[in-house]
Amino acid sequence: MHQDAKSPATEKGRIGRGRRRLMATIASAAIAGAVGFGVVTGGTAPVLAEAVRLQQPVQAPSFADIVEIVSPAVVSVRVKANIEAASDDGGSSMFFDMPGFDTLPDGHPLKRFFREFGGKPDARQDRRFERRKRARPVSQGSGFFISEDGYLVTNNHVVEGGGEFTVVMDDGTEINAKLVGTDPRTDLAVLKVDEKRTFTYVDFADDAKVRVGDWVVAVGNPFGLGGTVTAGIVSARGRDIGAGPYDDFIQIDAAVNRGNSGGPAFNLTGEVVGVNTAIFSPSGGNVGIAFAIPASIAKQVVQDLIKDGSVERGWLGVQIQPVSKDIAESVGLDEEKGALVADAQEGEPAAKAGIKSGDIIIALDGETIASPKELARAVAGYAPGNEIDVTVWRDGKTESVKVELSEMPGVETMASARGETPQSSPMAAQFGLTVTPAETGTGLVVTDVEPGSAADERGIAPGDVILSVNSRAVKSGKDVEDAVAAAVKAGRKAVLVQIEREDASRFVALPTGEG
Repeated sequence: MHQDAKSPATEKGRIGRGRRRLMATIASAAIAGAVGFGVVTGGTAPVLAEAVRLQQPVQAPSFADIVEIVSPAVVSVRVKANIEAASDDGGSSMFFDMPGFDTLPDGHPLKRFFREFGGKPDARQDRRFERRKRARPVSQGSGFFISEDGYLVTNNHVVEGGGEFTVVMDDGTEINAKLVGTDPRTDLAVLKVDEKRTFTYVDFADDAKVRVGDWVVAVGNPFGLGGTVTAGIVSARGRDIGAGPYDDFIQIDAAVNRGNSGGPAFNLTGEVVGVNTAIFSPSGGNVGIAFAIPASIAKQVVQDLIKDGSVERGWLGVQIQPVSKDIAESVGLDEEKGALVADAQEGEPAAKAGIKSGDIIIALDGETIASPKELARAVAGYAPGNEIDVTVWRDGKTESVKVELSEMPGVETMASARGETPQSSPMAAQFGLTVTPAETGTGLVVTDVEPGSAADERGIAPGDVILSVNSRAVKSGKDVEDAVAAAVKAGRKAVLVQIEREDASRFVALPTGEG
């Protein structure tokens, strides 16, 4: 019987032959693969290392539980300012007092013009005038309750210039609030709502336990949209963004935008680790870099504001600068630490106690001071009137000075660092300087700086005044030469030179070995 090419028998035979060829190919491939890995020995099965992997997949975190419990404590803050409109007593209303004005017919064009556009207000105009007197919007930000009786935290820059404050709850309820106090130096403010009820509130975390890489959840009012939640991680700590003397920001990458100011950044237990206050953005929108005031700073400031309406800080009255490697070498310090006193302001606590320009403050009450920022924060932590033990590095050794702190001046009356009067002398070919004695008889005026010299590289410019070298006042080139010789004899590689410019004093280290 004839079978066509697609008969079952023919097809079955073809499949069988295909399977045998396939199995042979697989066997060959397996052997080739085994030989390729070099693990076939004596016919034993290949032993391959297992790939690294988790036994259970990572579970993506959900922040829903945190958001659910903290959202009632987070609010929007609307701020308005009272603006008084110009009085209607002047200007064009004077036309109504002109002789003969009242004798004009009621339909006279001049009378109609001034009544409509500049005259005495009728009832309709009076209402418009009253509306102009009412508060107008100034800003909008975020905040959060820290007590059940209605105290809440926000940023100073949110409430600044405000006359009326409205708190918008997460359910849309609007409540009037009053300003309790502000602290511009840390950009914090406290409001108190007028309504008597029990509020859901949150607490501050111990931010000393916050680590780079920890999750944070930001809740706030970006662009006036109302309660919005974003999440990210702590991307850095101790950030100084030039906002003030107490910069110590936590940097986070949670999306924070305009309107988030004053809102909280939570940890995974719902505690506030920071108060969102600033963003870094060339465009004005989020680029993944935001800064929060640490909880430890916010907590102390908020307590003071609630108690006294303001924050009192200790005050030394010194202008300070960092201790660089060159400066440390020039004064014999074995490491770059402390805060160099560029100027001890006359009549202020430090100067009264004997601290002077050129001293390096290395400890307060036995606690090491690593930097000027650390000194500023440490001093501010003391109350005015406290006596503290200040350890300074002076003339190659440590000395202890007792200082009674005064109260820090207000922002508007903060004394500017003045420096001492200019001083001068000729000298310093060694440093690329040409100097001449100052007319005052003290110090050396820099008349020329050689391009590319050690002095030029360190920013010294003509017109600067050299006040001292290694804490020795200089009046002549001989004074400078003696100070440099003493430094070389002591094995120092640099000398510490005090420079005055525009009534501000600073120090630079010039290397003794450069000609």
